[in-house]
Amino acid sequence: MTDEILVLWRAHRDATLPEVPRERKGELWVLDEIIGGCVTYYLDAGRTLDPPRVVILEDCRADLERLLPDLEEAAASYFSRLRTLAGLLIQASQTGGKN
Repeated sequence: MTDEILVLWRAHRDATLPEVPRERKGELWVLDEIIGGCVTYYLDAGRTLDPPRVVILEDCRADLERLLPDLEEAAASYFSRLRTLAGLLIQASQTGGKN
């Protein structure tokens, strides 16, 4: 699973920030920063997350589920990748990073 996280994270870091609706811009960028911070923490902290970060990721993923239907294709792709990363981190935390 860590390999999948690494591949998605590299793709995400290399991606250009997409245009998003002005009224959602702040919320989406904050989600990008929070999930990115959790990915970095996971990779730097021995492939583990503490329970508070897991809760934060669950909340972020729920926010993305709510926001994704209103996004254009490029933005939807960008933020779907973030949603996937959040889900993989949650799953990894439940399996102890194995898989």
